[in-house]
Amino acid sequence: MNEPLQLFLNRHSLPDSYLTNADAYFSPLIEDFTEVYRQKNAIQIIGINGCQGSGKSTLADYLCTRIADEQGVQTLALSMDDFYCTKAQRKKLSDTIHPLLATRGVPGTHDIDLAIDTITALSSGIPTPITRFNKSTDERVALSDSKIIKGPVALIVIEGWCFGAQPVSQSDLLEASNDLEQQHDANGVWRQYVNSKLKGNYQTLFNMADRLVMLAAPSFDRVFEWRLEQEQKLAQSIKLKGNGNVGKKSMTEKEVKHFITYFQRITEHCLLEMPARADHLFRLNNDRSIRSYNRLSIKS
Repeated sequence: MNEPLQLFLNRHSLPDSYLTNADAYFSPLIEDFTEVYRQKNAIQIIGINGCQGSGKSTLADYLCTRIADEQGVQTLALSMDDFYCTKAQRKKLSDTIHPLLATRGVPGTHDIDLAIDTITALSSGIPTPITRFNKSTDERVALSDSKIIKGPVALIVIEGWCFGAQPVSQSDLLEASNDLEQQHDANGVWRQYVNSKLKGNYQTLFNMADRLVMLAAPSFDRVFEWRLEQEQKLAQSIKLKGNGNVGKKSMTEKEVKHFITYFQRITEHCLLEMPARADHLFRLNNDRSIRSYNRLSIKS
């Protein structure tokens, strides 16, 4: 095992067996990149969709690590989460449109123009600050603390729970999908707003991807357990760093259960309709291992 892959395993606290499984299933993604890059020598963008805790950020880092090492090019993993609106921006949305918009996550709570501008600048080779979002403080990292990416980037992998999502029909919005919508959005203002935003520049961002990868959960029921695992890891990280994480916190089990209901409608819609159009579809088991794989024709 070479050093870049060992560092990758260390970053994600993964066993060596991850690399064996990743090589077996994710090599087609690397083959696609290599084939197109040799033909065009141009930047490529891969989008990854998957519910919370499905392994999107790990896959993004894996692809970037391997391709950078094997092709000798610069790669970059981005997350839609890093383009969340600031607390002040979400407070304004909450005050003027609907109180549920104070909570980050759904379409309408991202700065999509910033995401588009970032990818456009990277594609042009312009030195570009990379925004990041600190979930434990629920706030965007200061621009002055952002990393600047310089020089040509051959691969951008951008992942997000709603990446590639399509808006639902108006008729589907009529009835509440869970207790959150029933109790806090009985008149449908929040879900109408979220759906309308998904129709707009989100689609512009999604269409920037050359290929769409989907990590499909067995059902929305698994999201709670996977998201809870993420929070438990965050809590452990905060505990280990002690005073260096003053003001930071993780969610409780009850808070996680409430939080994921914000994502239910769009996640279930993705699970229903996205498999038919994803360029690379990985269906997952309950333990996140891959149950099956389907590959559509390559997009050059």
